[in-house]
This record gives sequence, structure tokens and C-alpha cells, in this order.
Amino acid sequence: MQVEVSRDVFRLAQVFTISRGSRTEAKVLTVRVSDGTHQGWGECVPYARYDETLDSVEAEIAALPAEFTRDSLMDLLPAGAARNAVDCALWDLEAKRARKRAWELAGLPVPGPEITAYTLSLDTPEKMQAQAAANAHRPLLKIKLGTPDDMPRLEAVRAGAPDAKIIVDANEGWSAAVYADLAPHLMRLGVALVEQPLPAGEDDALIGMERPVPVCADESCHDRSSLPALKGKYDVVNIKLDKTGGLTEALALREAALAEGYRVMVGCMVGSSLAMAPATLLAQGAMVTDLDGPLLLAEDRDNPLIFDDAGVHPPKADLWG
Repeated sequence: MQVEVSRDVFRLAQVFTISRGSRTEAKVLTVRVSDGTHQGWGECVPYARYDETLDSVEAEIAALPAEFTRDSLMDLLPAGAARNAVDCALWDLEAKRARKRAWELAGLPVPGPEITAYTLSLDTPEKMQAQAAANAHRPLLKIKLGTPDDMPRLEAVRAGAPDAKIIVDANEGWSAAVYADLAPHLMRLGVALVEQPLPAGEDDALIGMERPVPVCADESCHDRSSLPALKGKYDVVNIKLDKTGGLTEALALREAALAEGYRVMVGCMVGSSLAMAPATLLAQGAMVTDLDGPLLLAEDRDNPLIFDDAGVHPPKADLWG
């Protein structure tokens, strides 16, 4: 088994800001796995929130033994960006070997397009209202919030896009008091979902708290081992390949979460169409699909995913799977 890792940088269409900071480009790792005849590839986005860097993730991949399988990979690498890129590359490799699509190998129905959220970056209320107005034609908008002064932003976005469905992502930026104060207003303004309102280490405060709007675990949910700690706090889990460590665990997490009564959101880091491609399989029938990474880029991979009025379409074989 030959494994090659390269670094790629994709310029963003505009500055992207969340409660933790801003960026102007997406820095990703591309992994290619070859058996000498066929080659598969995958992409990951190392995330500082989880103490990942391009260097640390590349080192994890470089430490893999000469021979491994998708099953053994689960024990060789922890859940996270490194395992994600390798796991997805192996799915692509297996599909090419078998001359089948990845969803056939996974025993899934033929996937179709799914409506995806479009993310509005954190900014002043005036600029967020302008962003909302410019994207008011989109059926689902996601607002990045996470400060103590978010109410004017929320009101501004609703004014800019009065008919759009809205979900909110606080990125762990609120306290329990701020969230409790905002919750009735989220409902009043027609917010359909609030994502990770409190820091992952402080979310016990959600136990017993009224949740008039469904609350989704993001930073609090990585893989199946996260599920026991979510009880009584969350209604929805956000499954991201860079958190689960690839499609293999993501499919297992989706099954386990649904069995425990959670609804599912499928999200992403800011990456290219290659990073989103495996997640389109995961997103089939999800409560919320949030795979807008390529829409935030000024440039993308060759043979990119198609986004249209029907949503984000599954990849063609010349991209992945």
C-alpha cells in the first residue's frame, strides 16, 4: 500500500468568520492511497479546535504501517482528520477496484441531491443583513453567531431573508445565561435549529433546560463513544467526517444515533468538493444537510460537486467513489 500526502490551499470567496476567528483560505491535506494498479483519494481539514495542525495530521498518516485495511485503520488512528482522509481514500480505492460506486459497497440506496445550508459569516448586523438579503433566494441559511450581543444580528438576518429557513451555530460561544435569554427569541424568529450553544465541557447546563428549538451537538459529538454523554442535552447530532475519522465511523454513528432517537445533521469543515463527496452519502434523509464548503470557495477541485436548486448532488465517479 502506497500512501502519499500533499497540502492544498483553496482561496475563499470572501473572509469567513466564526466566534473563534477569521480566515481567507482553506488549507487541506489530500491523501492518495494506491495498490499499484488503482488509486483512491480523500481530503481532510485539520482543525485547531481539536489540537490538529497540518504537520500533526501529516505525521499521523506517515506513521501508518506498510499494510493496513479500512477495518484495521479504525485501531491504527484515532477519530479525527488523519483517519478521515485515509478512510475516504480507501473507500474510493475499493470502489475503483470493484468497478462499483461507493454507495453500492456500503449497501446504501442510490443517493440523490439534498438541500444544503448556506453559511453566513459572523459580522456586524448591517453586513449580516446584507449577506442574508443577497442569499435570500436560498431555502436554508446558517448563521454564525456566538457572542453576548447576537440578538441584533439575528434580527437583521431575519429582516434580510424573511422567507428563508434559518439555523444558528454558536460554535460554543454562549454561556448558559445568554442561551436561556436568547432561546425564546430563536423560536419567535422561526429558527429551526441551534447548534452547540454552550462549550462542550460546560454543556451539562443544558440538562433540564427548556429547548423550544431543537439543540444540535457539534463539538460535543465526535463518534459513537460521544453518545452516552449527550443524553438529556441534545436533540440532534452533527456528524462531520473530520470528527468521526471517516465515512466508516460516520455511517456507524448515524445508525447508532438514529437508534437512540436523535435526529441527524451532516456538516463539514471548509473544504473542497473532495471533502464533501463522501458526506453526500451520509446526508441522505438527514434533518439538516450543511455541505456548503465548496460554495464558500473561490476555487475548487476538477469535476466538482454540482449545486443547484435541488441541492448538493452526489459526486460523479471522476471525483470520488
